[in-house]
Amino acid sequence: MARMPLAERRRQLTAAAIRAMTRDGVSRTTTRSIAAEAGVSLSVFHYCFDSKQALLEAVLTTISDDYITVVREAIRPRATLHETVRAGFRAYWDHVAAHPGEHMLTYELTQYALREPGFEHLARRQYALYCDTYAQLLEELGQRIDFELLVPVPMLARYLAAMTDGVTLNFLVLGDAAAAADILDMITDHVAGLIRER
Repeated sequence: MARMPLAERRRQLTAAAIRAMTRDGVSRTTTRSIAAEAGVSLSVFHYCFDSKQALLEAVLTTISDDYITVVREAIRPRATLHETVRAGFRAYWDHVAAHPGEHMLTYELTQYALREPGFEHLARRQYALYCDTYAQLLEELGQRIDFELLVPVPMLARYLAAMTDGVTLNFLVLGDAAAAADILDMITDHVAGLIRER
């Protein structure tokens, strides 16, 4: 087995964990199965992650970072503010449609963390990350477009997190992509109405 830097090995194991958990579910995925998925020994796994909490945190962060990057790249000034907001939602939705298993995994990890004593902070961290990310995206957009929010940034960020979370779960349960896209369009209209260009 080739030696590689610790950070790279952690990325390799995190990607393997995402594949294994998406395929088999959180409860049926073991450290041994993740090591096998990555093609490394169990001792390499334990060298890279000193606890299951550290692994789950890496999994949640990696999945979130992937779609946040996609949304961040999509949110650039368009012809209208409404089109700019819609582009961000569309980029998020395209990620959900392309990776439904990963998004389902995030819900499974949330439930697991809430039910497993000592892991509750992971669920809180996950949802705080969602809100913080939306707040950051709003601030970045404000640096490119001069606008005024009709509600405080933290409130709008929490609203965006709740709405996208709900639409995603609804789609994962019902499988109706067209209905989910219609709801996102409605949310886009509402959010655009809370932002006033100067």
